[in-house]
Amino acid sequence: MLTLKRHCHAPPATLIRVHGGYSPDTIHGRVGERVRLVFRREETAPCSERVVFPDFGKSAMLPPYQDVTVELDPQEPGEFEFTCQMGMLHGRLIVEEPR
Repeated sequence: MLTLKRHCHAPPATLIRVHGGYSPDTIHGRVGERVRLVFRREETAPCSERVVFPDFGKSAMLPPYQDVTVELDPQEPGEFEFTCQMGMLHGRLIVEEPR
């Protein structure tokens, strides 16, 4: 997993490459700590043009060959799926209690 450098007080970001799937496809976070995901879509397949986080009520368009940042604020522990708009590509965010 590649973690990108922080700017100011921003939380670290995890780079997720999109090419026939999400890599990495499993991300870990903690309750009450913002999760920053940077999606880099390395293809033009229509299936991967949007990422959807149904449990957070968020989605984002992913233009080809551009970085798009998605920020999530998990408030409870659990496993939360994210998918492409067609439900063919899958990833998950595992949120644990704070240490």
